[in-house]
Amino acid sequence: MKITAPRILSGVFIAVSLALTGCAHHDNDANTNASANAQSPKQLEGPAAQTDAQVSEQLNQLFADYFEASLQLNPIQGTAIGDPRFNDQLPNFLSEEFRDKTHNFTVEWLDKIRAIDRSRLNSSDRISYDIFIYNGEQGLKGEQFPGWQAPINQFNNMGNFFAQMGSGQSIQPFKTVKDYEDWLARAAKGPMLFDQAIANMRIGMQNGVVQPRVLMEKAVPQLSAHVVDQPEDSIFYQPVANMPDTFSTEDRDRLTAAYTDLISNSIVPAYARLRDFIQNEYLPNTRETVAQSALPDGEDWYNYLIETRTTTELTADEIHQFGLDEVARIRGEMEDVMEEVGFEGSLADWFKYVQDNPDFYYTDEEELLQGYRDLQEKVNRLLPSMFDIAPKADYEVRAVEAFRAQSAAGASYQRGTPDGSRPGVFYVNTYNLKGQPKFGMETLSLHEASPGHHFQISIQQEIEDMPMFRRFGGTTAFAEGWALYAESIGKEMGMFTDPMQYYGRLSDEMLRAMRLVVDTGLHAKGWSREKAIQYMLDNSSMADTDVEAEVERYIAIPGQALAYKIGQRTISELRAKAERELGDKFDIKAFHREVLIDGAVPMEVLRTKINEWIESQK
Repeated sequence: MKITAPRILSGVFIAVSLALTGCAHHDNDANTNASANAQSPKQLEGPAAQTDAQVSEQLNQLFADYFEASLQLNPIQGTAIGDPRFNDQLPNFLSEEFRDKTHNFTVEWLDKIRAIDRSRLNSSDRISYDIFIYNGEQGLKGEQFPGWQAPINQFNNMGNFFAQMGSGQSIQPFKTVKDYEDWLARAAKGPMLFDQAIANMRIGMQNGVVQPRVLMEKAVPQLSAHVVDQPEDSIFYQPVANMPDTFSTEDRDRLTAAYTDLISNSIVPAYARLRDFIQNEYLPNTRETVAQSALPDGEDWYNYLIETRTTTELTADEIHQFGLDEVARIRGEMEDVMEEVGFEGSLADWFKYVQDNPDFYYTDEEELLQGYRDLQEKVNRLLPSMFDIAPKADYEVRAVEAFRAQSAAGASYQRGTPDGSRPGVFYVNTYNLKGQPKFGMETLSLHEASPGHHFQISIQQEIEDMPMFRRFGGTTAFAEGWALYAESIGKEMGMFTDPMQYYGRLSDEMLRAMRLVVDTGLHAKGWSREKAIQYMLDNSSMADTDVEAEVERYIAIPGQALAYKIGQRTISELRAKAERELGDKFDIKAFHREVLIDGAVPMEVLRTKINEWIESQK
C-alpha cells in the first residue's frame, strides 16, 4: 500500500531529535568524497527563472542526494533499512578523522539546503526543510559534548550490537554466499573499533569524562560472554551452524574455515582486550557519581539532551514536577483497582501481593513468548475498530539474547525493512520471569508492537512520497509518546477487560511517570542511585531487578526516558481538544490517521498540524 502524506499548512519553526534512528553519529561510515560524489540537482538558469514547482523539485532532489550520500557515510543505516550495497563496510566511527568527516558532511549539506529559497516552498516541503536544518544544527551543537570519550556502558555497548549483527538474528542478512562474505569483510574491521574505544576511554580518563562505576561493572560480563575457548561456542558461529543447505560443499567448507579463523584469531581476542582494559585499567578510574551534571559542562550537556529528546523547551524542574503530579494521580487510580477487586490493605500491601502471588507470573519462557504471540493475533483483530490504515510489515516476538539480557530493558522493538523482507522484532526480556507479570502483557504488547512502535514506525517507513531522511528518522518524543498513547486506548479497543490487566496498564504508565521524576532527580537534583531505586520501589510493584535495570538505564542514557510522557501528553491533549470542538463530527480513525500519516514529527509541529486539521473538519 502506498501511503501519501497530506499537505500540512504550517509555517512554524521545527525542532526534531534523531534519537529514533539510533546513534547516528556512532553508526556512520566515512567516505571522504561521499557528498561530493552525490548526484547534484538539475541546475536551472537561476533563482528568478525557477517556478515554485521547480524549487520544490530541486529541494527534494537534494534530499534524495543527501540520503544517498549519508548511506555511504553510514553503511550500518543502509543495512538497517535493507539496502545491501554497504553490508561489507564498517567505519571507525569513534576516530577523530571520522568525527571531522561527519562535521564537514553536516556543514556541507546544511549549506546546500540553506541555498534553497524557503519562501518558495509549499507548506509540506517547508516542514522537511526545517526538520533538516534543525537536525543538522542540533548535531553540530552536540559536538561540544565529548560523548566519544565514554563510548561504552551496560546499555549502549557496541560489543552487544556487534554480536547481535553477527548472530544472524538481527539486521545483517545471512541468506546468500555474498551475505556471508560481506559479514566476513565487515567483521574483520570490528577489532579496530574495539581498540579505538580503548584509546578514547584513555583520553576520557585524562579529562574526567568517565562512566559511573556501577554501569561499567555490568558491562564487563557482557563482554566476557564472547570470550570463549571454542569458536563453536561463540554467538558469531551461529550463521555457520545455520548455513543454508543450498550452499555448495566447497562454499560451506571455505566459509566455515574463514568464520572459525575470524572468531578465534580476531573477534575473541578483541573482546578479551576490551574486557581486560575495562576490568583492570578503566574500572579503577570510573566515578562514584551517577549524574550527567557531574561531568565537565554536565549541566549544559543534560539540558541539551532534554531539548533533543523532548523537542520542547521544558526545564528539568518543570518535568520533575509534572512527574510528581502524574505519580500521585496514577496512585489514586491504582487504589480504585484495589477497591474493584476487593483487596483490603494499603497500596504498599497491594504491591507486595502482586509481587508474591505466583498466579501472576509464568515459570516457563516459551509460555510467556507464546502468550505475546497470542496477543498479537488478538490485537490485530481489534485494530480496525480504531484505525483505517495499517502497515504492510508484520513483526515477530523473540526473547532478548542471553548475553545482554541481564542489563537489557524489559522489552524493546527493532524495526523491520520497508519491503517486508525482514520483519520487525518485539523483543521480550525473559532473564527474570518475575519481571514479566501476566497482568502487564496487554499493555506491553500495545506499546512495543501494535498499535505502538511497530505500527507507527512501519507506517512511517511506507510513506513513499516523504523524503527518505524522514521515513527513516524521527523524534523520540513522538515515537515514545505515540506508543504510550497506544497503551491508553487499549480499553476502547476491547482490551483490559480484566481489572488486573488494567492495573498492568496503570503500572506501565506509572513507570513512565516515575521516569520523569527519577531521570531529572538523578541528573539535575543530586539524587543517588539508591534514592532513585527506592522511589520506584515505593511507587510500583516492579521486581527489584527491573527497578535496578531501569534506574541504571536512566543513568546510562540521560533524558531519553523523558520523551514518553511528554509526547503522550501532547497527543492526548490534542485528541481531547478535537473531541471537544468537533463533537459528533469527531472521527477517531481520522484523528489517528492524521497523527500518523506524516511520520514522527516534533511535538510543536504535531500540535500545529492537528489544530489545523480540527479547523478543517468543522
